[in-house]
Amino acid sequence: MAAQRAVQLSLKKPTYAVCVVGVETLVDIHRDVPKGAKTFEVTGSSQVEVFVVYDPARVTEPTGKARWPLDTNVDVIVSVDTASKDLNDLKVKVSYFGQHEDSALGHGVLYVTGVYISLDVDTDRTGKVKRSRGNKKTWRWGPEGYGAVLLVNCDRDSLTSTETDCADNQLVSLADLQDMSPMVLSCEGPDELFDNHKLILNMSWSDSKRLRVFCARGGNSLSNYKQVLGPYHLSYEIKRQPGEREISFYVEGLAFPDTDFLGLVSLSVSLVNTGTLPQVPLFTDTVAFRLAPWIMTPNTQPPLELYVCSVMDAHGSNEKFLDDMSYLASKANCKLVICPQIENRNDRWIQDEMEFGYSEAPHKSLPVVFDSPRNRGLKDFPYKKILGPDFGYVTREIQFSRASSLDSFGNLDVSPPVMVGGKEYPLGRILIGSSYPKSSGRRMTKVVHNFLQAQQVQAPVELYSDWLSVGHVDEFLSFVPTSDQKGFRLLLASPSACLKLFQEKREEGYGEAAQFDELKYQSKRSINEMLADRSLRSDSLYVQKCIDWNREVLKRELGLTERDIIDIPQLFSLKGSYAEAFFPDMVNMVVLGKYLGIPKPFGPIINGHCCLEEKVRSLLEPLGLHCIFIDDYLSYHKLSGEIHCGTNVRRKPFPFKWWNMVL
Repeated sequence: MAAQRAVQLSLKKPTYAVCVVGVETLVDIHRDVPKGAKTFEVTGSSQVEVFVVYDPARVTEPTGKARWPLDTNVDVIVSVDTASKDLNDLKVKVSYFGQHEDSALGHGVLYVTGVYISLDVDTDRTGKVKRSRGNKKTWRWGPEGYGAVLLVNCDRDSLTSTETDCADNQLVSLADLQDMSPMVLSCEGPDELFDNHKLILNMSWSDSKRLRVFCARGGNSLSNYKQVLGPYHLSYEIKRQPGEREISFYVEGLAFPDTDFLGLVSLSVSLVNTGTLPQVPLFTDTVAFRLAPWIMTPNTQPPLELYVCSVMDAHGSNEKFLDDMSYLASKANCKLVICPQIENRNDRWIQDEMEFGYSEAPHKSLPVVFDSPRNRGLKDFPYKKILGPDFGYVTREIQFSRASSLDSFGNLDVSPPVMVGGKEYPLGRILIGSSYPKSSGRRMTKVVHNFLQAQQVQAPVELYSDWLSVGHVDEFLSFVPTSDQKGFRLLLASPSACLKLFQEKREEGYGEAAQFDELKYQSKRSINEMLADRSLRSDSLYVQKCIDWNREVLKRELGLTERDIIDIPQLFSLKGSYAEAFFPDMVNMVVLGKYLGIPKPFGPIINGHCCLEEKVRSLLEPLGLHCIFIDDYLSYHKLSGEIHCGTNVRRKPFPFKWWNMVL
């Protein structure tokens, strides 16, 4: 270990030094040497470890009664293994000799005071702070990694506050401490030492925007917790009380990783001798943190809460739809949360407004809602009704332009965990719809896209969704859980599969069976008519090409094979240059465990059953899934959306801990 600092011996008077436990100090034995001295020997108190460092290529280690040569290639290093009880209670003595003399030509004496200084956090990620002399100043990913984690304190624990806790400049609730990471400063040594030494807690200016530190001095009132570091407060002199061996702190995260912030911050404590000018730190201990990322949960995670809006407008009430959602939630043993009209202002598209996720540290997991920048009728709902005690909130606003349809979070999805070319994505990969591969068109705004990319743990994949009128990925894909080794299937809307199904039914003699036969307010279209409709066929084949392009991207970026994909029959028609679902879009479903709430397609009735429903059941029910078809035709489909667009699900976090990822 390299020496941290050096002290110079004198023949005329004793030298005094403060040594931090576990830190090596170089003793300069060469500066003040008796005339004629050629060798030396060194001894020390039992609590002082003294060892000689030398270059074996130039110096021979002495044997027997021989002494060390006074050579520039020979150094003396000392360290202490315990804190002193009294000032200067440890001693190191260096005696100088001539080439052959037995009597010393002179002595240099060093009096040492041992002090234990250690700044400690949950480096091992166990949820508790332990004393450590390991590598605390760096942060490492993986199961063998190390480094502490900070939650962004983005919930609102105080019912009287109007802001997230990290926006408050002071501690407003003791419950707030649970969202912070503990940090402990150990400072053992004689009380008199701190008469002319001080402890300074420091952080950089850039980190001051991303964390705050509170000092805890006992007690159960807010006044016992003082903010000591944060914006505009970069250093703090710690007032050690007599006999005080440990001082507790709480560290609060203020910002998620983003384009201009990799997520790493650090804090340092320095022991400074106030009796010297300039006041130079004798020792500095540094700890590193990483701000926990925001993490999305895929359909394969168990559902906790199903959200849906109650609306009444010119299109009528969605009361029947709410009843169907209540039935579905009860089957899945999932809580139903209905957002009333007064809070949604007749904006039924709750999937587009927000995305549920979470953030996690070893000591706590915090659900966090990500509020989209679409800002329509539901714009206040996530902040006013979901943000609260132990429920966080984050958003990214568009500064100089309006949000496009692709900025709604129906255009945001995440895959289940996947393995791609030997690389694991244990938290899945985020999927974002875009105009890519086209050079122009609608894309998700950069501030949202960059935020998702900066979280690192769910590396986003861009898909092509700009061919759709609304432009959301949930219009052509979904994931469902399975109990086999793969654990899921990717569902893709498939015009080709639908045309093939209709062709088979015509060949079986059911050509006159009609789409929309069960709907009074929609013109019926027989299988024969649909197959003969060149425009519908042409539109659907164009859409199939768009979906096939995405199919190859998904196979490549998620490590999927054709066995992992199920084609769900679906037709589309073009309105201008953009596609819309010809009948309710069945992949735009809500997934609650093994229960699927699927838009009722109103397909041709054959032998008393909808052939589209029967086909989907035959594809999904062998996987242990339960298909529940729900009429959303007037309340959602005719308004350019489906069940997934009109619902939102909060799910259980992953059991896998994000810090164990290998990036």
